[in-house]
Amino acid sequence: MNTLHFYKYQGTGNDFVMIDNREGKFPQHDEQLIQRLCHRKFGVGGDGLILLQDHEQYDFEMIYYNADATQSMCGNGSRCAVHLAHHLGMIGKHSQFYAEDGPHEATIEDELIHIRMVDVVGIEEKEEGYFLNTGTRHYVRLVEDLADFDVMGVGKKIRYHESFMPQGTNASFTEIKEGEVHMRIYEKGVENETLSSGTGVTAVALALDKAKGLNSPAKINTQGGVLQVAFRKVREDFYTDVYMIGPAVMVFEGTVFV
Repeated sequence: MNTLHFYKYQGTGNDFVMIDNREGKFPQHDEQLIQRLCHRKFGVGGDGLILLQDHEQYDFEMIYYNADATQSMCGNGSRCAVHLAHHLGMIGKHSQFYAEDGPHEATIEDELIHIRMVDVVGIEEKEEGYFLNTGTRHYVRLVEDLADFDVMGVGKKIRYHESFMPQGTNASFTEIKEGEVHMRIYEKGVENETLSSGTGVTAVALALDKAKGLNSPAKINTQGGVLQVAFRKVREDFYTDVYMIGPAVMVFEGTVFV
């Protein structure tokens, strides 16, 4: 029986199993292993698993797996990857890394990590909400009484709605209450509500800007903490200089039998 060294991270409540895979020893195509490591009863537990790897053109590469072993971009996970890369001495305060949706820039300032997200072109009004791609696919709907909203029930229906298939979509629900933005999310790949989503808060900020006009940087309250999204609107359907800003915390490290 072999052992695997890992780091457990969380970014505003999104938690991840993280592995330094610069030597390339992790079996990336072993979906059952990824699912087991993310399982909260039979493994370490996490919304996803992240591999930190060398890259020929960038400081590092982040490979992200959802808990079901599908791959995607992860905003909160990218902040955790930057924190771990800095902890391991791979980068300084500024870095460039590669992820599922392409290259990103990152800066560490005062315990907060700033990730430059992809430019967003087009926000489509669809199914009583807004649909856009912030590195991964997101649906955003404004609702009332978010605290009691059926995120699991409605979110799952949206995630598998024929309008978004075959890829499906994440589903975020947001409310502006007493001048503050709140959001909750059903994440595909986790197939559950999670406490936060970096690409999700980015989608919420831009969708709300389209719907109501929103000052940059926007503060978004997730169930796991507060994230900020800064952006520059070039025209009605184009956003650039999009930055998602928030903390990343190493919770513990250890070894697991595999």
